[in-house]
Amino acid sequence: MEGFENKGRDDIFSKVVRAGKRTYFFDVKSTRNEELYVTITESKRRYDQENDKFFYEKHKLFLYKEDFEKFSNSLTDIIHFIQTGEKPIDDSMEESDNELESTDDLSNY
Repeated sequence: MEGFENKGRDDIFSKVVRAGKRTYFFDVKSTRNEELYVTITESKRRYDQENDKFFYEKHKLFLYKEDFEKFSNSLTDIIHFIQTGEKPIDDSMEESDNELESTDDLSNY
């Protein structure tokens, strides 16, 4: 991290993915302690009929360094399943299902 001054949660690196009506922003940010993390923002352009104006609806995820490997592995497994129909051999999905059962009902998300 040589060569940059960090004040707060500055953007370090960003990538933008435009996908139809949605835009995804992948941003590497830094905490005051210089710990790096990722934010993933989904932005959708919407129209407000009442005010006759367009606005952007945004949803944001924060992904911290200690979760990178699990997140990456799960995303790879899901993409592989969608492309091939083959379920992953490991039992990480069972672990995820058990964790969800012990939390509040997340079906509204």
